[in-house]
Amino acid sequence: MEGRISFIPWDGSMLVRRLTGPVKGQRRIVLRGALGSLLVASALAGCGSGTGQHAGSSPQPSASSMPNASSFSGTPPSALASKASAAVSSARASASAAASSASARASEFEASVDAETQRRSAAAEKELKGVKDRGNALSEVAMTGIPRAQTGGVLAVLVTITNKTRSEASYAVQINFTNSAGDVVETRYVGAEHLQPGKKEQPIAFSHEPPEPKLTAVLAKAQRY
Repeated sequence: MEGRISFIPWDGSMLVRRLTGPVKGQRRIVLRGALGSLLVASALAGCGSGTGQHAGSSPQPSASSMPNASSFSGTPPSALASKASAAVSSARASASAAASSASARASEFEASVDAETQRRSAAAEKELKGVKDRGNALSEVAMTGIPRAQTGGVLAVLVTITNKTRSEASYAVQINFTNSAGDVVETRYVGAEHLQPGKKEQPIAFSHEPPEPKLTAVLAKAQRY
């Protein structure tokens, strides 16, 4: 007598509801077949493109498929640090060279300014040698004392030379430094060359004498030529 199998539908598959029949072996065979079909259907559904959390995700690479780190190219950290250190050293050397160059240029400029001051001083002294009186340009020259705090204790005066004529002119000025008795202790010369009408120059006359005893600057001569 054949056994009978009853099924009920569930989610596109068939589940065994009741298995009847006299042969127990047939029951086991039918049950295994039904369960096998159910497992195959579930596996096929899982391989499809679902819409769940992991749907469409790519399989993770295995350890054997990972790239070999020895094939990578690039600069290791130690080499980078070495290059950075070399760059810093080079920058410091360049900065030092630039500073030395700037210092040298400043010294050259200072020397040239001092040389020009000496040249003008010599020209003014030479021009005033032939002047018997106090000169023709006293009204065009004024003096202002510079605070010793600004000159390191050195006696210095700012000489303002203004061309009050209508023509270009040059000027020679003599400054005497006298003591409390009125005696001339030191004489300095300053000048202005090719000064345009209405223009002015302000050279500085420095005393080379020590701070003590104190001296007084006196406008001795001023000649326009």
